[in-house]
Amino acid sequence: MKQRLFFNICVALLSVLVGRAQSFSNPSVVSRSASELAGTWAAAAEWTGSADMPRYTAFAGYSLRQVLKVSVGSQQLSLCLSNEFSKEPLEIEAVYVADALDSCDIHRSTARYLTFKGHRKICIEAGTKVSSDWLKYELRPLQKLAVTICYGRQIPKNMTSHRGSRTTSYIAAGLVGAKECFKTVEKVDHWYNICQLNVVSQVPVVAVLGNSLTDGRGSTTNAQNRWPDEMSRVLQTIQPTAVLNLGIGGNCVVSGGISQPALKRFERDILGQVRVNQLILFQGTNDIGTSRISAEETASRLIEAYRILIGEAHKKGIKVYGGTITPFKGNAWYTAEHETARQMVNTWIRHSGTFDGVLDFDVLVRQPQDAQRLKPEYSDDWLHLNPIGYRVMGQYAAHQLLHGAKAIPDKY
Repeated sequence: MKQRLFFNICVALLSVLVGRAQSFSNPSVVSRSASELAGTWAAAAEWTGSADMPRYTAFAGYSLRQVLKVSVGSQQLSLCLSNEFSKEPLEIEAVYVADALDSCDIHRSTARYLTFKGHRKICIEAGTKVSSDWLKYELRPLQKLAVTICYGRQIPKNMTSHRGSRTTSYIAAGLVGAKECFKTVEKVDHWYNICQLNVVSQVPVVAVLGNSLTDGRGSTTNAQNRWPDEMSRVLQTIQPTAVLNLGIGGNCVVSGGISQPALKRFERDILGQVRVNQLILFQGTNDIGTSRISAEETASRLIEAYRILIGEAHKKGIKVYGGTITPFKGNAWYTAEHETARQMVNTWIRHSGTFDGVLDFDVLVRQPQDAQRLKPEYSDDWLHLNPIGYRVMGQYAAHQLLHGAKAIPDKY
């Protein structure tokens, strides 16, 4: 009897010690309420065709190092990995984060491994995504963070990715550890599997839903100079705010285009983010530019879609700011019918009162003498902005958010 009692006491004591050890090694394994959290970075997940997969290597048995720029800092982080658009499971041997240096280099002393329910290895089922345990990490505002994924042997034929990363990712053979030299064998300008980086923070959160103008077509690869990047930079100096860029190049609002249209991806890409307070809806160029129906019908479809998205956001307590559609005369998108549709949509955005505020990007970047064209110093193809144009847009958007998005400041 005494031996059995002693045995039971030992088992109970061991359980307590194991629990404490797990808590010590994984202080992140705790539940947190949404009010404590914010997204500091996000990318819209997409299906990956063969043209956007690496040309010379496969992911199975390789390591992929990706670089992202956060908006706000924190002492704790959790990374979300997506296999949502793949039909097969994704096997990952390990994931670690570190402060990024130049190219594929990292500050090795900052490297920390992520865990998933206490384990480094994880298999993500097809059509799902997973978030890591919370990790203590000194994350600074606006810093670049390297995420290294060491892939196992089971890899989907079509990965889940974000094509328009405007940022170089690096592939190395084998499972490269955090303290080992990363020898790049191939470079790709896409992100794979990473879709959200959440932190413990109570700052305001603004998400941006858009197309290639938001995704950064025309910006400088690895310079992180899309207009939401510039908006984030300005906001951090005045009122720290988390900024989430959910733009997809070639994306439409209603139907067609590249990847799922905004109406279909809205629940995942916007409502699926942590504690969004404000949304900038700046999308519609591709719906108009590819339209083969009348201007009136094109505008009507877009406006009805906007109403739906605004309504869904308002149900979640999210304020929605409408971005007017910028000019594209001089580009192949332009026809008189398309321009009429653009003007009709912009008039509704400005004057319907449906949005909580307006960011009049159209007036901001158009030529005074030809309101159907972008200012030549702001664009290289008469459709997308260049780094100069995106800088102006980002600075303007930041100040508009801070002042209620009511009017264009004279200095712009």
